[in-house]
Amino acid sequence: MDYLDELEAEAIHILREVAGQFEKPALLFSGGKDSITLVRLAEKAFRPGKFPFPLVHIDTGHNFEETITYRDEMVERLGEKLIVGYVQESIDSGKVIEQKGKNASRNALQTVTLLDTIAKHGFDACIGGARRDEEKARAKERIFSVRDEFGSWDPKRQRPELWNIYNGKINKGENVRVFPISNWTELDVWNYIRREKMELPSIYFAHNRDCITRNGQLMAASPFLNMDEADVVTHRKVRFRTVGDMSCTAAVESEADQIDDIINEISASKISERGARLDDKVSEAAMEDRKKGGYF
Repeated sequence: MDYLDELEAEAIHILREVAGQFEKPALLFSGGKDSITLVRLAEKAFRPGKFPFPLVHIDTGHNFEETITYRDEMVERLGEKLIVGYVQESIDSGKVIEQKGKNASRNALQTVTLLDTIAKHGFDACIGGARRDEEKARAKERIFSVRDEFGSWDPKRQRPELWNIYNGKINKGENVRVFPISNWTELDVWNYIRREKMELPSIYFAHNRDCITRNGQLMAASPFLNMDEADVVTHRKVRFRTVGDMSCTAAVESEADQIDDIINEISASKISERGARLDDKVSEAAMEDRKKGGYF
């Protein structure tokens, strides 16, 4: 077994543990490379049977069109169930207030929609593609991360996971967030994608796009950015290392339009993939604060 075989085996074991320990699990799917990798791992864990959980997407309404197109085509190919929670519905019902101003984003509003979706369907475990190398708050979390009845994460409530033994016991109203690829790195994911010959949304590969520069970052020109006369649109060759809301996900200039080129580019980079996420720069503990409030 090479190291990718070992990572794959660990992730498949975790997915099967979820299926065995929980009554109503779900797989959170964003359309990004990490959640696409989870889907491939789920295929290996459970085919030829159906997945023992639906795919759940929290749709901000400000997604990249390429991502939504990929999501719908993938779900049709898989023949699996997709549940979509819409942030717009949370706004319309008055549960959240849309941000205003030039740097407004719906990214933080996803938390309420996610918690409502979990409560509505009674999910007791939510599987996601977060990895420890992404961000320091995520590095603190266990693979089985318990959330209280309000969806909050408490770093002091971490459970030991010695010898790959995972404790999914929870009280009524609580749920567990599960991270099967927690021990993977960005390079591991890309090497696995190359090995498995997986297709990805086109925005991961270098392409020409209209951009503006905001807060020192290249952003895809979009009406979601509340652009004004100070925003100068330029045509750049870019790609995206991470996929999120268009209002908070920056691009990087790149010529890498093949997987091997992307792997070489990442290997030489000194900036993490989350370095292109403006929502992580709100404060020093931005991600941890969001997680304590119920964010994934």
